This record gives sequence, C-alpha cells and structure tokens, in this order.
Amino acid sequence: MVRLKDRYLLVNIIYSDVPPGQAKGPVPDLLLYNQPTSSELRPQLLLKAIRSEVAALFGDCGAGAVDRSLQVKYLSPATSTFILRVSRAHYRLVWAALAFMSRVPIRDGRPCIFRVVRVSGTIRKVEEEAVRRAKLLVLAAKEEMAGRASSDALGALLRSDNQARSLATQGGPSDSEAEGVDEDMSDDG
Repeated sequence: MVRLKDRYLLVNIIYSDVPPGQAKGPVPDLLLYNQPTSSELRPQLLLKAIRSEVAALFGDCGAGAVDRSLQVKYLSPATSTFILRVSRAHYRLVWAALAFMSRVPIRDGRPCIFRVVRVSGTIRKVEEEAVRRAKLLVLAAKEEMAGRASSDALGALLRSDNQARSLATQGGPSDSEAEGVDEDMSDDG
C-alpha cells in the first residue's frame, strides 16, 4: 500500500489597509495588521478562491494537480489563520497562488496578504507553530502598549522565524543567527 505524503501550510492573513483614523490610535500597530477576519469567510470560499487562483496561474494542469488533495484543515477568523493540506508534490503551486491572492475571498473583501508562515509534513508541528505565534503576537502587543517595543511593527511581524524564536526564548535578537530556511520546509521525507 502506498502512503500519500502531504504538506501542511500555516497561513496568516495580514491586512495591508489600515483605516485612516487608526494609524496613530491607542491600538498597537501589530494588532492593526493582524485584525480578525470577517465571519463570512468559510473554508469552502477559501478553497474556491485558491483553486481559481491556481487555475489562473497554472492552467488546467495545475488545477487538476491540486484539486484532489487541497483541503482546509483549520480556519480561525478570530486570529486570521488557517491550515491547508495539499500533496507534497504540489504544495508550491498552492503557495504561489496564495502569494498572488490580494483580497479576502468574500463579497467586498478587504485587501490583504496571505503569508505562508510554516510548511510541515505533520499537522502537529503546524498547530504548535500557530500557538507559538499567537503567544508571540500577544507578548509583542503588550510590549508595544507599554512603550518598550520599537515602532517598527511591520518589521516585527515579518521577521524571520529564527529571529522570532530567539526573541521568544532569549528576550532579544541573536547576532550569531543566520537567516535561512527552516529544516521542516525541506522537500525530503
């Protein structure tokens, strides 16, 4: 019997349109970019949008390749996070399609960026990363509210995973860390 190998993608929805009055308000900048998604977003709408984007980018061949294996395993409108399952051979097609999607796939959807945060062979590792990132976001927002964090919220949001891990464990960035690809993102195994 052949075992089907899948990849799980942890994706964050980052809103790039900050409302005009909220740019310098009491809400931390990190929370402005990580706002909750509308409850109208359903897994079926998300799948339909991703499949149509794959078809637009890669044609019928790409759409047929990802159609059978693409599945939304988890969707949280509160944290604007979702987990996709796709076959290992075709996860890069889905990743590319997410990079080209520019709006939340609902009626009058807001402009956004779909950021793939983690790719893993097991859902457990992706779930652990989602929890770790949520905790890191809460800590960063608290620090920003206390005035201890830098005003570069977008930079803190987009820093590499290795830097984020060192900040969470050591309390500051490490000079010796090299930016690179996570071991779990490799294509072997």
